[in-house]
Amino acid sequence: MTTDRLFFGLGAIFAGVAVALGAFGTHGLRGMLSPEDLATFETGVRYQMYHAVGLMALAWASTRWDAPLLTAAGWSMAAGIVIFSGSLYTLVLTGQRWLGAVTPVGGAAFLLGWVLLAWTAFRK
Repeated sequence: MTTDRLFFGLGAIFAGVAVALGAFGTHGLRGMLSPEDLATFETGVRYQMYHAVGLMALAWASTRWDAPLLTAAGWSMAAGIVIFSGSLYTLVLTGQRWLGAVTPVGGAAFLLGWVLLAWTAFRK
C-alpha cells in the first residue's frame, strides 16, 4: 500500500471514530460524568479529529514530496492519537487518574509529527 493511501485511510478511520466518540460523549456520557471529565473526553475527541485531518494532509503531501520523514511523521501522528486521545478516554471512562501521566507522551508524538511534516515541506 502506498503512503498516501495508508495515511489517508488511517486519517479517515480516526476521523470517523472521533465523530462517533464525540456523539457518544455528548449523548451517552452527559449527566454521567463531571463537567471536568466531560471536558477531558472532549479534548481527546478534538485532538483526535485535528490529527486525523493532519494525517489526510500528510497523505496529500506524500504525493508531492518523496521523503522518508513523511512516513515517520504519519506514524508519529497516529501514535499520538492512540496515546494522547486514548489515554484521555481511558482515564475518564475508568477513573484511572495515573493515565494522565501517559498523555504527554502522545502530545510529544503529535509535536514530532508536525515538526517532521514542516521539516519536509521546508526542505524540499
